[in-house]
Amino acid sequence: MNRQIGIWMYQNNGGENIEKQIVSKLKDREIESITGLNLGKAVVSNGNIKCDDRGNCTYSLSRDIDLLFSYNAGETSKYQTYLYQALNKIIPMINNYDSYCLSEDKFQTSFILKNNGIDTAEYEMCYKDHEKHIEYIIDKWPKMICKPTNGWGGTGLKKIDNNKYNLNNLINHIDKINLKNIYIVKFIDYDNTDYRIDIVDGKFVSYYGRKAKEGEWKTNISSGGSIFLREPNQEIIDLAINATKITGLEIAGVDIIYDREKEKYIILK
Repeated sequence: MNRQIGIWMYQNNGGENIEKQIVSKLKDREIESITGLNLGKAVVSNGNIKCDDRGNCTYSLSRDIDLLFSYNAGETSKYQTYLYQALNKIIPMINNYDSYCLSEDKFQTSFILKNNGIDTAEYEMCYKDHEKHIEYIIDKWPKMICKPTNGWGGTGLKKIDNNKYNLNNLINHIDKINLKNIYIVKFIDYDNTDYRIDIVDGKFVSYYGRKAKEGEWKTNISSGGSIFLREPNQEIIDLAINATKITGLEIAGVDIIYDREKEKYIILK
């Protein structure tokens, strides 16, 4: 029986080469691949989601593929996510829709991890009009980060020093990036490096480190960070595996930092 996998995968930072290796290994198992299936270019016609790598909508995904592997959060649009949800109801998806949406939301992920005993950064959240609680947050920690609940690559993050910041400064930032929910995490005392642990099907498969450029604190590659080789210990690997299991992700890249104040590793979200 012929099987065919649809793939939409990031192409930067080595993604294209990884995709080629995936396609080759699938072919060794007599599984064909269709790459470049960007649901952002798909159309829907009478129950068929049609898409291909050139926007010509050649393939009916429910008919022509047995599974869609989507691993390109950085280019995902709301339209694409909407179709992702529909398609997940009729064919298998990696990652599955519910876990994908959970992992894309920083608050939701931190909320479920903390309630399952996984260490993450301390956080506070409220609606943007709750000024009394926002003032409480500013007074609570000497340094903190205001984040959108979604997004990637460090976009929209604002580091706050409560000796220099006040309520009006924060409200202006919130209005500028059009936030409704105010999600603020305590700034962690760390060495400006992190661990990226890759987990597939509940198993540890690879790792690397990232470090912020000199004078900065964001380790994201898109924010100027860089990759370096580093060895994780079993504690870090177990933390990543447990976090992935709780979120239900089939494939996950888990970011972990070492909190020097509390002397323990935490999930960065």
